[in-house]
Amino acid sequence: MEKIILFAPLVGALICGFGWRIIGEKAAQWTATGFLFLAAFLSWIIFLTFDPFVHEGGAYTVPVLTWIESGSLSTDWAIRMDRLTAIMLIVITTVSALVHLYSFGYMAHDDNFNEEAESYRPRFFAYLSFFTFAMLMLVTADNLVQLFFGWEGVGLASYLLIGFYFRKPSANAAAIKAFVVNRVGDFGLALGIFAIFLKVDSINFDDIFAMAPTLAEDEISFLWTSWPALELICFLLFIGAMGKSAQFILHTWLPDAMEGPTPVSALIHAATMVTAGVFLVCRMSPLMEYAEWVQSMIVWVGLITAFFAATVGLVQNDIKRVIAYSTCSQLGYMFVAAGVGVYSVAMFHLLTHAFFKAMLFLGAGSVIHGMHHEQDMRNYGGLRTKLPYTFWAMMIGTLAITGVGIPLLYIGFPVGFAGFVSKDAIIESAFAAGTDASLVAFWGLVLAACFTSFYSWRLMFLTFYGEPRGDHHTHEHAHESPMVMVAPLGVLAVGAIFAGMVWYKPFFGSQESVDKFFGIAKPEEHAVYIDPVQPLMLGAAHAAGEEKKDDGHERHTEPGQGALYIADDNHVLHDAHYVPKWVKLSPFIAMLLGFLTAYQFYIRRPDLPGRLAESQPYLYNFLLNKWYVDEIYDFLFVNPAKWLGNFLWKKGDGATIDGGLNGLAMGIVPFFTRLAGRAQSGYIFTYAFAMVLGILVLVTWMTLAGGN
Repeated sequence: MEKIILFAPLVGALICGFGWRIIGEKAAQWTATGFLFLAAFLSWIIFLTFDPFVHEGGAYTVPVLTWIESGSLSTDWAIRMDRLTAIMLIVITTVSALVHLYSFGYMAHDDNFNEEAESYRPRFFAYLSFFTFAMLMLVTADNLVQLFFGWEGVGLASYLLIGFYFRKPSANAAAIKAFVVNRVGDFGLALGIFAIFLKVDSINFDDIFAMAPTLAEDEISFLWTSWPALELICFLLFIGAMGKSAQFILHTWLPDAMEGPTPVSALIHAATMVTAGVFLVCRMSPLMEYAEWVQSMIVWVGLITAFFAATVGLVQNDIKRVIAYSTCSQLGYMFVAAGVGVYSVAMFHLLTHAFFKAMLFLGAGSVIHGMHHEQDMRNYGGLRTKLPYTFWAMMIGTLAITGVGIPLLYIGFPVGFAGFVSKDAIIESAFAAGTDASLVAFWGLVLAACFTSFYSWRLMFLTFYGEPRGDHHTHEHAHESPMVMVAPLGVLAVGAIFAGMVWYKPFFGSQESVDKFFGIAKPEEHAVYIDPVQPLMLGAAHAAGEEKKDDGHERHTEPGQGALYIADDNHVLHDAHYVPKWVKLSPFIAMLLGFLTAYQFYIRRPDLPGRLAESQPYLYNFLLNKWYVDEIYDFLFVNPAKWLGNFLWKKGDGATIDGGLNGLAMGIVPFFTRLAGRAQSGYIFTYAFAMVLGILVLVTWMTLAGGN
């Protein structure tokens, strides 16, 4: 079953990409889509039936083939199946299958291609399926080399998909930018893998995790000095995660990637590829738990990313770019959770985010499709009646991402949309961690939640409410998308509503439930936190102050035991249930403030945004230009690289190489040719005289050299 899940997308990609001329376009597209739905179906079976305690260490491997054998490096291609893998399988295959289905409608007629002269759809579906295979290879890896191949595979697939409209210069530039920026992060990841192999002499996860306590006491030489081995390794691994998950400094590729077709945005930049960095940090939790400095760094980077992207999203006008910056911000939330040590909560938000963010992207694609590829929200308005299904889908997604729920109500689980449950769990955990970084992160994330609510409702109000703006003809012919595009929105809406409540307990309910779900330790092996059975309890997360420890048994866990590693002295998850009520209420209040402000700005007083922008031009332009990060990069890296390229081209290639060859061929060679031509007199006595002179020179040289 595991092999079918892994290779079904690859088979679909090969058939669709190379066999469509034989079986036809439609058959090729349905073949690729069918294989994805098969993989999704089998993934859900594994996820729902997986029992970590049936297998030693909470995981098992499925060998595929012998791969690399070189010295002490032994790398078999094998599928590592544990709870972490099972979670990623359902996220990747479910979203990918729905995106494949959605693409039947969205890519039916694309103005960027001449359908009579070329066939673009099979290539598009083949790229989607190939990306899915590469992502599955990444998350099923049982060693770092296999993970790195999948890591680079999704980079290649994203390059192909972002630049799918290859005739658009902006799409080509965006594809190159994504590829280059990700190479920076990938270089850090590669160095981390090299360092691990240097110290552990293995790249298999089981061997690495078993050596984690030893690595924590070891040192490594790097850049002419010694560093704590584990801190340096985790730092390098996190650099790779920053690139793939678009964290601040390495985030610039993500908004530009919106140049690709909208289904690409939903698949790659909302639910799957950008979560690879979060997955990597959680996968390497047995190392991260020993690297306190790196964990603090992860919290700071996640906080800055969440806040930065939320502020930029406030003023963006392209509907896809608003959602793109929202993705960037939500990834920051996930990294804060991982940084404070609640890896299960990071994965919880990854899971819920996949549902509502994919739905928002596909909903935006439906709006763009209905508005004849218009993406500027300032040219929307009044589309609620024109696109009713899309409106309700995006409304559900907005309620989920902004965190709408009933605070302080607990009926065995919190009551609210998916984002309400998982995002609040992150904010409460940040407060409970109690470090300087986490407390700053708590306030920063609450403020980011307010901004998230504002720009999300701004998108809804500008798109679906008010009077129609922009081209009158476009509004007159606006229409709802076909059912093949609307149906995936309905499926994702179910997840956006119920995912948080359904999976609250195994991800955040108690230390016991998390340990059991992820195979960290059996219930009888550690302290059990009892959840009193009550029909109604106050407490947004877990009835704060009501829980009791049982007979006092200690947790005894070891790195590599289970899909995640939560150290015995890591009590953040447990303490998060005891935070004050005002902490639990703060994200909900922030959400209300954002909603009310957006309502005031775009429903009651639509003149206010323009007046505010005019009164605060520096702040407005600062946010509109994305903190000028791209301009700084242009000044520091892009322009010097262009100058160097032009210099080497004109002075090096043109003047030196071409000039030298031309000078040799057209100047020096003809000069000596003319000199040699003068020696050709045609008289025998001239040649005899030259021969005598040569003999004299030779005799003189031999005499002076002593015959040697």
